[in-house]
Amino acid sequence: MSAVQAPPSDLAPRVLSNDPSDHDVPHGREEEWRFTPIDKIRDFFAPGDWGTVAAASGEFVSVRPASADTSAVESSAQWVATDLPSALARTKAADVVSIDIPAEAQVADVIVVDLTAPAAANYGRIEISAGAFSKATVVLRLDMTSDISGILVTDVADQADLTVLTLYDGPRTSRHIWQWATTVGRDAQFLGLSIALGGSVIRLQQSVRYAGPGGSAELLGAFLAADEQFQEFRIFVDHNQPNCSSNVVFKGALSGESAHTVWIGDVLVRREATGIETYELNRNLLLNDGPRADSVPNLELETGDVVSAGHASATGRFDDEQLFYLESRGIPENLARQLVVRGFFVDVLAKVKDAELRDDVLRRIEERIGMEALEEQVSEDVQ
Repeated sequence: MSAVQAPPSDLAPRVLSNDPSDHDVPHGREEEWRFTPIDKIRDFFAPGDWGTVAAASGEFVSVRPASADTSAVESSAQWVATDLPSALARTKAADVVSIDIPAEAQVADVIVVDLTAPAAANYGRIEISAGAFSKATVVLRLDMTSDISGILVTDVADQADLTVLTLYDGPRTSRHIWQWATTVGRDAQFLGLSIALGGSVIRLQQSVRYAGPGGSAELLGAFLAADEQFQEFRIFVDHNQPNCSSNVVFKGALSGESAHTVWIGDVLVRREATGIETYELNRNLLLNDGPRADSVPNLELETGDVVSAGHASATGRFDDEQLFYLESRGIPENLARQLVVRGFFVDVLAKVKDAELRDDVLRRIEERIGMEALEEQVSEDVQ
């Protein structure tokens, strides 16, 4: 596809092309790269002899050779690369991991896909298709032992109900840059949940557009950043159809002097998108002195004929009153702090309908903040 310019009404006009040569090399002064530590990811901007992310085949999951032609999922989702890393991932990935939910299928069990990275640096190309009237939950467990530059394209057909969880949990050494684009069909429901606990650098660009009226999209995020971790989440919701809804809620907890997180929430309500409802929220909890959390919500309305539209953002220190309340009831200080952090994420994870999946995420968060070890120690002290 030749290079084209996004409509001028977009919050961030950009070149749309799958050809890497159509994209400039980011230098860090561009609006969409100004927070990113460019020096740490320069190799992501040049074609490399990288491997390709793989997954085990199974029911609903397959791996096929990549084609130079746009895939059916990309065509349905109208996906085109918007920057150099995503264009390179699109053209250089040797294989495509495909999760295909047939029309009218009601999948009771969670579809867990372990994405493995065979080399030190890898391209990733993932496609998820939910057929009309289908219902499924997909968990993508990303390999955090290697660097990955990837694209994830999700197409939710009319009246489908799809939940997708992307899980970044592992060593704090790898770098991940992903572009995740979702199209929501008529009266369809989509819930996308991103959990970031590991990695050295994580940058996720997530976008949603609608293919018909009545669609609903929820984008949720929970992230922990410590030490020198950098995490960036860029959200773009394109309300281009009437009577649709979107809800964006991202929460992060930071500790350590060099931890840095970025959340950018862009919502565009086009002239034709009447009767919509949209809201976006970002909350950041600083557990000690030193971490930096940048939060920028943006809302652009081309029509006033909406049901509701709003956004909120806040970054604050640990609540000493909550800590005092718990300590006054005999809970040790360290455990009290971790209970507050756990509670900070509960309202986000409560939106996950699958109880087993929700409990697994909470367990991972508890492990990261050391709750299990502390609770065991308290139990031993009591005995």
